[in-house]
Amino acid sequence: VLMIVVLGSIFAGVASPGESAAFGVVGAVVLSAFNKTIGKEMLIQSLAETLKLSGMIFMILIGATAFSLVFNELGGTDQVIEFFGNHVDSVWTFIAIAMAIVFVLGFFIDFIEISFIIVPILVPVMHAYGIDPLWFAILLAMNLQTSFLTPPFGLSLFFVKGAAGNLLSSAQIYRGIIPFVLLQILALGLVMLFPDLVFAFV
Repeated sequence: VLMIVVLGSIFAGVASPGESAAFGVVGAVVLSAFNKTIGKEMLIQSLAETLKLSGMIFMILIGATAFSLVFNELGGTDQVIEFFGNHVDSVWTFIAIAMAIVFVLGFFIDFIEISFIIVPILVPVMHAYGIDPLWFAILLAMNLQTSFLTPPFGLSLFFVKGAAGNLLSSAQIYRGIIPFVLLQILALGLVMLFPDLVFAFV
C-alpha cells in the first residue's frame, strides 16, 4: 500500500518526488497507527533522524555551491573546457570519460556529493559539445544509480546487511551484487548507443 501511495502518486502525475515523499510519511504514520505500532519514542527518533539527514544534505549543498562558485571564479570551468577541447576530439570520448569518472567516484562518494560537485563541472563541457541535456542527464542518473550497489560505500549494501544480519557476510553481498552492476552498465550502454530509448517517452 505504501509503495502504491508513493510511486503511484509520481507515475499518475499527482505529485512530484518531493511531494510523494510527504505522501509516504503520512501513509507510513497511518499504517503504523492502524497496526498499533506507533509510539512517542518512534516519532521522536524518526524526527531526529530526518533532521540529521536534512541537515547533512543542506551542508553538502552549501559546501558544493561554494566550491562551484569558487571553481568558476578561478576559471576552472574554462580550463576544463579547454582541456577537453584540446585533448578530446570526439563527443563519445568525452561521454565515456565522464561516465567512467562518475562510476569510479560512486565507489567512494555518495550520489549527493557527485551530483552537487561533479555535475556542475561536466555541464558546461556538455553544452560546449552540443550534447542533448536530457539525454546526458539520464545517462548521469543511471550511472549514479549504480553507486547504490558498488562497494564499499553503496547504500543498498548497508540496507541488505542490516536486514540480513549475520545470515550474510559483507563479502557474500559484494559478490552477489556483481550481476546487478553488470546489468546497470549494460542498460547504460544501451541508452548511450540508442538515445531514442530516452526520447521515445518524452
